[in-house]
Amino acid sequence: MGAYQLKNEELTLTVISAGAEMKSLKDNKTEQEYLWQADPKFWGRTSPVLFPIVGNYVQKQSVYEGKTYTLSQHGFARDMEFDLESQTEEEIWFVLKDTESTLEKYPFHFILKVGYRLSGRQVEVMWKVENPNDKKMYFSIGGHPAFNCPLKEGEKQEDCQLVFDTEGPLTSSILNEEGALCPRTKILNLFGKCLKLEEHLFDEDALIIENHQAQRIGLADADGKVYLEVEFDAPLFGIWSPAKKHAPFVCIEPWYGRSDREDFDHILENREWGNELEPGDIFEKDYKILVK
Repeated sequence: MGAYQLKNEELTLTVISAGAEMKSLKDNKTEQEYLWQADPKFWGRTSPVLFPIVGNYVQKQSVYEGKTYTLSQHGFARDMEFDLESQTEEEIWFVLKDTESTLEKYPFHFILKVGYRLSGRQVEVMWKVENPNDKKMYFSIGGHPAFNCPLKEGEKQEDCQLVFDTEGPLTSSILNEEGALCPRTKILNLFGKCLKLEEHLFDEDALIIENHQAQRIGLADADGKVYLEVEFDAPLFGIWSPAKKHAPFVCIEPWYGRSDREDFDHILENREWGNELEPGDIFEKDYKILVK
């Protein structure tokens, strides 16, 4: 595993080749750390890349061309070693390709490239998925960055809030105990575009917001000052902190895909919010982290 840094006058970003995962985002002047530091007491990851699924298959299984494939939550990319493809002072790219092991879990050859670009007080996270097969490829991809919240010592997470680019209300899907979507939904009423991070907000796991209900989400401190924003074009996103753990971080997760509904038929081609890629085509998406 290698560790790599991108640095400009404002910020320093550290990324590792294991999972092509961001591990640190610091302000150069204040030494303030914005990314969660993967304390396993709460959650041992910082910013995993979710591929080739986001969330779960129903019963961890999908069916493609009559064969059943078993895959764990969020797929395998986050647990694999990426190769370094290129690096400059402010941009870096990693690449991952299929193996015999991945083909046992997921029925496609693939080329996954993950890139990071530093510009001023902004990090751009970039994904490229290439289809080297002679048939259509089905996949999902998503981000899972965890941000320190509260940011300052002496503050409580319950004093902080999420700030959206909409006045809402937002409708959130609900996961059952197996990680599949159940029929219930939850209405999130916003006050001045804000949602307080109340103690029980994540008791039913992640908030899953579909259908482009928001495209920019900020984290604000106890004084109401936004200290970080995530901006994206993804059609849905998750917001998560471990249920009933009082974990000092919040994940803001742009997604191109999500867990199956609990009554889903397992057929890979029929997955809601799944992506299709024709032979030889490339899927390119990104999201941005803006430090205030």
